[in-house]
Amino acid sequence: MGLFRRTASKGTPQASEPAEPPQEAAAGGEPAEEAGGPAEPTRGPFDASQVSSMGPRVDLGAIWLPVLPGLELRMEIDKRTQKVTGVSATLGGSGLQVQAFAAPRTAGIWDEVREEIAGSVAKQGGTVDDVPGPFGRELIARIPATTSDGRQAVRPARFVGVDGPRWFLRGVLTGKAAVDAEAARALESVFAGVVVVRDGAPRPPRDLLTLTLPNQGRRPETATEGTEPRTPTFDPLTRGPEITEIR
Repeated sequence: MGLFRRTASKGTPQASEPAEPPQEAAAGGEPAEEAGGPAEPTRGPFDASQVSSMGPRVDLGAIWLPVLPGLELRMEIDKRTQKVTGVSATLGGSGLQVQAFAAPRTAGIWDEVREEIAGSVAKQGGTVDDVPGPFGRELIARIPATTSDGRQAVRPARFVGVDGPRWFLRGVLTGKAAVDAEAARALESVFAGVVVVRDGAPRPPRDLLTLTLPNQGRRPETATEGTEPRTPTFDPLTRGPEITEIR
């Protein structure tokens, strides 16, 4: 696993939701029942109630993230609040940004979020395809961008999401993984192996679940001001979002 690095990000809470105890419902599929009790599902993302141990994952608070050889993690930190808002993983020219949010107990929010993402991309002159994928419906976006030498270009991004019990997990695949199925396979396995740890505290729907810096492994490096990271920040859970790069 590569080094941990800090970058800046933003998150915005919205309306409130009463506290409810976490439900033991499957996030990525229903666990099979056995004589000795429910078996752990083989594919996630998972709720913490579905797994018996952390396994080969790094503890980031609300997210337990699987680790792979050569995987480099970058922690995203809000400059104003100094809170960790997300984690980005890079591997072989591809990136995966992961964020976990509070969600209502009675309904998922991914359908609504996809519409917001599509609307934001369209306002910027980009295009979006809503297609089936390994985690359900997902978005393939082509976002207008400007290269370092001032030329106009298109930046692809692939948005995946999973509604869990009172949480929502969103992933953004960039680089080769956004357009090449083979290149995406490893980072898809990372997303599929995520465990979301949702506490019982009352949280506004779409509020970012609390992430922490890893307490094991190498000390996270602080990114130099102005250094361009490898994955973009895009917060579709805030009304009227814009697609920007973390700086």
